[in-house]
Amino acid sequence: MERREFLATTLAAASCALAPKAFADDGAPIVYFSKTITPEKAVELYKKLGIELPGKVAVKTHSGEPTGNHYLKPTFLKPLVDLVKGTIVECNTAYPGRRMKTEDHWKVIEEHGFTKIADVDILDGEAEMKLKISNHKQIAVNYVGANMKKYDSMLVTSHFKGHEMGGFGGAIKNISIGLGSTHGKAYIHGAGDPERLWTCPQDLFLESMADAAGSILEFFNGKMAFVNVMKDLSIDCDCNGHPAKPEMADIGILASLDPVALDQACVDLVYNSSDKGKTSLIERMESRHAIHTLETAEELKLGSRKYKLVEIA
Repeated sequence: MERREFLATTLAAASCALAPKAFADDGAPIVYFSKTITPEKAVELYKKLGIELPGKVAVKTHSGEPTGNHYLKPTFLKPLVDLVKGTIVECNTAYPGRRMKTEDHWKVIEEHGFTKIADVDILDGEAEMKLKISNHKQIAVNYVGANMKKYDSMLVTSHFKGHEMGGFGGAIKNISIGLGSTHGKAYIHGAGDPERLWTCPQDLFLESMADAAGSILEFFNGKMAFVNVMKDLSIDCDCNGHPAKPEMADIGILASLDPVALDQACVDLVYNSSDKGKTSLIERMESRHAIHTLETAEELKLGSRKYKLVEIA
């Protein structure tokens, strides 16, 4: 049995022991879903997972590009952060702007109100560290913020929406690109060659995101939980300071211990929606071959694209 396969089996067993409500009787990961989008409902869905994140908890979110307005706001996240007694964590960007340099990024974080609700840590503010990837398609190492080693577990809160390069952004993107250092982000985008940041063949980039996500799952070894919020469903990412106006209505909140199942459920909810405004988001995903990220993640045994959706009123 390959090391990654062994890890995935161990992770699932550990998660089942910690969280009997996170898996169905047939072993499929449960994805909890509610159409109600409130901080209280996010807390309720997280509690449904039955997991208690141990030790020092990092809460990964997106600090929001200046002039952008779709990122998850601190007031929305506060009850979840308080519940896990977490520290909000972010990393610097690989593109020019006010989130690329640590000193400028801190100002954005403060302006957007994150420091008012919790401690915040820019993980690559001082240094990066290298994680080996046991099983991979494109990249054998991942470069992340060095401060990640200070944390024992992680709650990943992601705004699910479109993305200019990845097609969509959800949990997998948040723990791959999102946790990469400035250099690490370029390394993933270029499938191991930072000079190809904007020119790498698309599928190689998508496979590299899955590779990088695997290194994070291995690092925390099952001590992770994931919440996706499907609101402000622009075709553009929160890294865009002027994102396109959403053309479809908000869908809801989802939570799971399996990030692959979680993102797949979000994709399925978009496709299965009766909202005619979904056309542009679907076109964005399909034009970027976005599903290949999840195909690769499943192939690498990072999670399952088969799941049980449990709706909570």
